[in-house]
Amino acid sequence: MFTGIVEELGQVVSVEQLSEAARLGVRGPLVTSDATPGASIAVNGVCLTVVDCGDGVFTADVMNETLQRSGLGSLSPGAPVNLERPVTLAARLGGHLVQGHVDGVGSVLSRRPAEHWEVVRISLPSDLARYVVAKGSITVDGVSLTVVDVDESSFGVSLIPTTLAATTLGTRAVGETVNLEVDVIAKYVERLLDARQES
Repeated sequence: MFTGIVEELGQVVSVEQLSEAARLGVRGPLVTSDATPGASIAVNGVCLTVVDCGDGVFTADVMNETLQRSGLGSLSPGAPVNLERPVTLAARLGGHLVQGHVDGVGSVLSRRPAEHWEVVRISLPSDLARYVVAKGSITVDGVSLTVVDVDESSFGVSLIPTTLAATTLGTRAVGETVNLEVDVIAKYVERLLDARQES
């Protein structure tokens, strides 16, 4: 479980194509400082299992399903990535509950600079729109954000200077894809209501 508060802006150092999978090598001195094989690290919002780590770099296997359903399949050496370790029970929940299970991908539709922030509009897959509400939470490339407004095909977020400087969202250009994870509570509520109606 994560919180969507990015700890470190890392960098992809290698991509090895495997049979129906890929092995990523990622540099992240902070997140690897206490990592061991089997540990979890979120990369652009995707929970990955550490295969090996050392000298500030960790490797993780990414299955074909994940490569197809997220933006990880388009990563290449040199690409910056948002990194976060799992939250501990003693930590503050600074963002919101994030599983690291990407629900879909969107693309940056527009960026509008303002005096103290930047307003970014992102496309929203139709099957996810019902889970997104204004003033609710959404995870974009692993970053916990508050939804400013939403319609059936897109949503808007306001990015503060810290987010722009410390995450990949500061440099995502119009047309680039981003990983999306909706609030898991909304999905559970829907499931419970569906079960209640069926009974």
